[in-house]
Order: sequence, then C-alpha cells, then structure tokens
Amino acid sequence: MFSNLQYFYFCPSSIWYQRLLFDNPFPTMTSSTLLELHISLASFTDCLYILDGRFNKLHTLYVDILSISSSQLTNNNQEKLSNLICFSLCCEMSTHAFDKLIVPFLQRMSNLEKLCLNLVVCDKKFVDGNELKHNIINHMARLQRFEFYICSDISLHNQIYLQSKEDIQHTFKDFKDDQVTSYVDYFQEQYGLCHIYLYPDQLKYYYTVTNNFPGGLFTCVRTISLYDEHPFEHEFFLRIAQSFPFMKILSLRNLKPQNNKLCRESQNDNQDFSIINYPYLTTLTLYDAHDDYIEEFLVDTKICLPNNAVHLNIYYEQLKRVTHNFTRDTTRINCAKLNSLYLNGRRLPKCAKDYFPHV
Repeated sequence: MFSNLQYFYFCPSSIWYQRLLFDNPFPTMTSSTLLELHISLASFTDCLYILDGRFNKLHTLYVDILSISSSQLTNNNQEKLSNLICFSLCCEMSTHAFDKLIVPFLQRMSNLEKLCLNLVVCDKKFVDGNELKHNIINHMARLQRFEFYICSDISLHNQIYLQSKEDIQHTFKDFKDDQVTSYVDYFQEQYGLCHIYLYPDQLKYYYTVTNNFPGGLFTCVRTISLYDEHPFEHEFFLRIAQSFPFMKILSLRNLKPQNNKLCRESQNDNQDFSIINYPYLTTLTLYDAHDDYIEEFLVDTKICLPNNAVHLNIYYEQLKRVTHNFTRDTTRINCAKLNSLYLNGRRLPKCAKDYFPHV
C-alpha cells in the first residue's frame, strides 16, 4: 500500500486526538520512498523507532511527543542520522531527560540544516545560549536555521547564584541572530523559570505565562497557563489576547487581588478600559484564582466571551459569590454565554438555571 508515498502528515487537529504508539512495531513497516513525515507520538521511544532505518530516505521529520522520559527508553540506537536535514521536536509535557536523552539524540544529526525545539526542561540549571552552542549547535556544521522555545524549570534548593535575565541574555552574544528573547521568574515556592526563544511563529506549547511575559505573536499556541505571585492587572489580559489570538484553553492561578481594581471602579465602572475579546476560547479554568480574576472574565465590561462556546471550571462558592448569588447584572451576559460548568461536584440550584440558559 502507498508504495510511492513521499509525504505523510499525521497530526489530527482535535484536542483529544490520539497519538501513535509503537509498543511492538511491525518489522515490515518500512518505506524506501518516504521523504517527509509529520507525526504525533506517545513517547520518545516511538520517535527512535521511526529513525531506526525503516525509512531510509527520510530527510524531514516533524514530531510532537506527549512525554520524554528515560524510563521509556527501549531502543538505544546510537548510529548517525546523516539523512536528516530538517528536524522539529515538540513535547507537550515537561521532561527531566534533556541532557540524558535529547542532547545525545540531537548530536546524531550532524547534517541538519534546520532544527526546531519546543520543550520544557526540568533540571538543576537553566538551559541558556552556552548550553545550546556547546552541546547542540557545535555538533551541526551545516545548521542554517535554529528555531526554539525552551522553558527551564529548576528547584532553588542548594542554588548559590540566581541568574538574572541579563545573565541569560549575555549567553546569546555569539548567536548570529540577535533576536533571542529571554526572561526569568523566581517564586517563593522555591523554584525558578527561564524562558528562551527565537522565531516563535510556529511554537505550539508555551509554559506558564507570568507578568514578566514580554509579549510577541504566537499564532499556533492553543493552550495557555497563567501563574504569578504578583497581581494580574486588566492590561495583562489584553496582552495575552494580542499575543495568543487563537487560544482555546486557558487556566489561571493567582491568589493576589488586583491593585488597580478600586481605581477602575472609581472611573465610571471600567468604561474607560478596553473590552478584551477571546473569540476562540473553549475552556476556562479558574481554580486557585482570586475573585478579582473571576470578575475579570465574567463582567461583560472587561472581557467578552464567545457565544455558547465556553466550558468553565470553577468552585461553586466563588461563582455564587462573584455573581451575587446569581443575580448580578454585570456578570449575566457572559454567564449566559457559557455552555457547560464544572463546579467541583456541586450542582447549580434551580434558581440559577435562568442565569445560565445554555448550560
């Protein structure tokens, strides 16, 4: 079947799509004609099976992997992957195997001309320009374009020196392109995040957006998580809408009240502030969110939700409180646009049915 197949794209668009899994790969699953493959996989081992020689003419591979873990490794082929000239690796979940698996794997691709990485790395140190240059770029003499988004997540325990944004940015001084963006967050929960990226137009996953987010345009990102230990003001949500225009899934964790709320309320109930649109939003999660952020999304003079499209995850007591026991006029319009609710096991009382007519 498909004896002359050269290009194959297997990346379904549905949120709940299945990923291919090669627990027992068929030895006859081979092709001497396939040149380019786009595919969604369950594990890193599945990627190794694809590159074990069964597709000996493959020169372009775009792979989106659910998880990368050293415990999954059942195929440890170390041969050079000299045919590959373009490789893209996205991983939805964070990985602890960057140094152990990903770096040695990339070093096998000595003839790469284009490399794309979209990763969240849990490690003892931040991935920076020096790391990328010494462990990846220096092993790819033909590399012409390197697109990346890498977020490093480190524990602050036993950390002697905490790198600043300037420290990270300085490690990219020798890069040919000076458009690398970086920023750093440190949290009282004793962990730090460092984001570094270059050419983010095709980026699929962005990990934990904070107040330090510098903006930009990310048209392929569909899922966003917002978190900070400092308040999110109204203008922050406008930046999110502008930077992630096709966002579908949004979760927010922030227990700090907004600083500018009282100021806005004194200025004629927010009439001087832009109403923010999230036209493609389908899922909104507001657990561990201060009431101010629930108001931000439900008060119709702040944010406009799409009609009959949004599923809301929220604690019942907070929803009841913010909507003034399901009687508040300024939250009525957005609540009428919701199509489903999850209230942590609680049910809406009968008196609230008219307040959520499409739920």
